[in-house]
Amino acid sequence: MSNGESDRDFEPLQPARLDWQADTPVATDFDDPYFSRQDGMAESDYVFLQGNRLQERFRALRPGQHFVIGETGFGTGLNMLLATRQFLRLAPEDTLLDLLSVEKHPLHAEDLARALAHWPELADLAAPLQRQYPPPCPGYHRLQLHPRVRLTLMYGEATAQWRHCHSAVDAWFLDGFAPSRNPDMWQPELFRQLARLSRPGATFATFTAAGEVRRGLQEAGFRVRRIDGFGHKRHMAVGEFGDHNWTARHWQRGHAVIAGAGLAGASSARALAERGWRVTVLDPAGIAQGASGNLAGVVYSTPSAHPTPQNRFYQMSYVHALRWLTRFEFPGPEQGRLNGVVQYPVDQRQQDKLDGALESGAWPDTLLLPRDDGGMLLAGGGYLRPGAWCETLLDHPAIEVRRDKVTGYVAGDPVRVSLQSGDELEGDTLILATAAQARRFDDLHWLPLKIIRGQVSYCRATEASAKWQQARCHGGYLTPAVDGLHCVGATFHLHDDNPQPSDHHDQVNLLQLKQYLPEAWRELGGEHIEVVDRRVAFRCQSNDFLPLCGPQPRVLGPILDEAPGVWLNLAHGSRGITGTPLCADLLADRLSDLPLPVDDMLAKALAPVRFLHRQRRKKRPR
Repeated sequence: MSNGESDRDFEPLQPARLDWQADTPVATDFDDPYFSRQDGMAESDYVFLQGNRLQERFRALRPGQHFVIGETGFGTGLNMLLATRQFLRLAPEDTLLDLLSVEKHPLHAEDLARALAHWPELADLAAPLQRQYPPPCPGYHRLQLHPRVRLTLMYGEATAQWRHCHSAVDAWFLDGFAPSRNPDMWQPELFRQLARLSRPGATFATFTAAGEVRRGLQEAGFRVRRIDGFGHKRHMAVGEFGDHNWTARHWQRGHAVIAGAGLAGASSARALAERGWRVTVLDPAGIAQGASGNLAGVVYSTPSAHPTPQNRFYQMSYVHALRWLTRFEFPGPEQGRLNGVVQYPVDQRQQDKLDGALESGAWPDTLLLPRDDGGMLLAGGGYLRPGAWCETLLDHPAIEVRRDKVTGYVAGDPVRVSLQSGDELEGDTLILATAAQARRFDDLHWLPLKIIRGQVSYCRATEASAKWQQARCHGGYLTPAVDGLHCVGATFHLHDDNPQPSDHHDQVNLLQLKQYLPEAWRELGGEHIEVVDRRVAFRCQSNDFLPLCGPQPRVLGPILDEAPGVWLNLAHGSRGITGTPLCADLLADRLSDLPLPVDDMLAKALAPVRFLHRQRRKKRPR
């Protein structure tokens, strides 16, 4: 599949259009209700939970085991919430449930709330769903419904979304509007994708017993039985994949050694600790002392109309970071605010890009809103203290932080890690989250990284500027006051390796502020702005502007291999707050052998080996 074809799988969405008939939502486009008017909860329990024998299977799970449910139509979330409730009641404590669900026409948040209000007994489980409910942006959205239950909502056409998935599924909820109302979904290609993703003996259940559905499932390799349906429905279908008996499986855990205690290292450590790993974080300078150590940073993204992997990462990592911050209830008082970021275009090209993102629907108007002053509001974003965020992430009983430096390592099982102190550690994995310093290791000299010097100026608040509420981005950025100081920055110098701050670069920051936000410049004091302090840090950026997140590649003659046990999480540039949570979840899920929070196209776009593949393609004779 070409990049152009795959990009079309992530085109803008059309949210659901509903006709509320009493307390029942009916899809206008399909003239079909989302759940039984008779008793929606009882129907879901009978068809999907009992149809997949979940009660006995959850009870049979053992500590350390993992269960995956796939669903072809999320709708109101009723099926998934009922499965979550049953899992938490019946499965042992040390087990995990992953819920994977596709939705082509997601409900508006207010419609979801109205539907879920119909079942007050599910309120405790519905609350985290509603708090983290994603905007209608195509692609994968990871939500944490409970410490042991994750929901991955895949927004888009069902067959396309499952085609980009590689998670092994234990039970299927084949839900969606009736085949007679929604024939585009119930196609042979969908059944082939379900078969590809099914573990041996995986079960399925569906409310429909239509002949074309049963035949399609059989042709794909499922054994199909027709049984009594719920209520007035005469029949439904259940069955299993293949001829093997189903058995539960374990997810992977162990000891992870992480080099670097900045945003990338801290978020990776927390993601692994939450999956049951023991984590040792090593940084000679301590927590958030590199590029993550500024007084304040901005949570933002760069909207675009085009669903390339790069632009999708910018969007999906942004909404993913907001869900992390929501879950951790960060920032708290004195740590920042998530009240939106105002973006002011600096030229017509940037203006056209923002307008295109809004007009195309790629960035829905719940995320991107025009303002009367010519700027755009990026809803949900804001500013926060990166150091405090790193400390929050590292505050976990399974994480140990040591002030020491990784001086070398030997890949393998286990990985052997040498430290500056003379100690040696062994781990199941080593994660290098040391930005451009990763190139000091022999096997990583080739990494195509740019080191960009940035100086941020800390300016004393005035009576007028102290009233500012929102972070603003222009050619640089400007934050509200933190500890009585505004962050004005930051310079961007690719070929300057001087770590010492300079008065000249403060003036560059202030002149840029004067050029793009003259009113803010005046309120901050104009020619009398007081620069109290400044800080220099070095951003690390890749040649294609995307992070490197994945196993360390290794060249073995004509073969590209992976250095066993060694992983990279690097090159987040100026978007570290925004990009690191999604990369941390991707890395932790891959190491733990759990369903991924991104589609395969995005995972490949972030993999470090992509640069070696490109080098080889360039060398091929034409």
